[in-house]
Amino acid sequence: MERFIDPAPGVRLWTEDRGPADAPPLLLIMGAQAPGPGWPDELVDMLTSRHRVIRYDHRDTGRSTWAFDQRPYPLHQLADDALAVLDGLGAERAHVVGMSLGGMLAQLLMADHPDRLLSVTLIGTSALSAVPYVQPDGTRTPPEELPGIAPRLLEMWSRPVTDLGLEAELERRVEHWRILGGGQLPFDAEYARALERRVIEHTGHYATSTAHARADASGLDRTEQLARTTVPTLVTSAPAEPVFPPPHPHHLAQAIRGARLVEIPGMGHALPREVHTPLAAAILDHTAPR
Repeated sequence: MERFIDPAPGVRLWTEDRGPADAPPLLLIMGAQAPGPGWPDELVDMLTSRHRVIRYDHRDTGRSTWAFDQRPYPLHQLADDALAVLDGLGAERAHVVGMSLGGMLAQLLMADHPDRLLSVTLIGTSALSAVPYVQPDGTRTPPEELPGIAPRLLEMWSRPVTDLGLEAELERRVEHWRILGGGQLPFDAEYARALERRVIEHTGHYATSTAHARADASGLDRTEQLARTTVPTLVTSAPAEPVFPPPHPHHLAQAIRGARLVEIPGMGHALPREVHTPLAAAILDHTAPR
């Protein structure tokens, strides 16, 4: 079922929920500049075996309000939007799965609204914590010294996006997914192209937004709250991750009290078909009643 909710005056968010209405809610939070359909239908349907699965469009993505230039907002506002989605859909508590920026927003929810969460799964993200990463030999590495984004990806992000028509934009997005995939799994260009066609059809245009990159990212540190959280947390480790490469997941698991770590073989910073089954299995195992 699709519906819109209004978290603030002049702001409307597109939402969709699938699966049994009486099943435990599971909220999917996508990354920066990515709308809800960035979560592939095939993966969503796997999760509906046990959950009422909710996905939604962030502000300035998909069918939600695009108005950053008129009404700028801090990045943490997107976490409040996620909470508003739960409120608008009548979900008092939910399992939350966050990818990339969505994983950071999930950490904000863990820290600031733990009573609303049943569990958290974090994918392709970094810790909102200043604690050092403790390597196997005992060496302590500050978070800012952990490996950075792959140069090839930074180079692509530095290029201005120009409107050369729909097909050219699709090709640009496919190449983006090729790099994000990390190269360990076979890359299916047609699958990536079909996903982006669905995203564009859902959105109604192929314009890109830079709102989330321009939003104020201050005030996100939650070191103390993450270190004492009681929210059950699963951290996925992706060996081909080009945005937050290992040991970022290991640092994340150390920074969050009680977090478990599971590796998804071959995964990068993307959701190709090859990772759907192991990722869904990991999430469903984590959200299973204990």
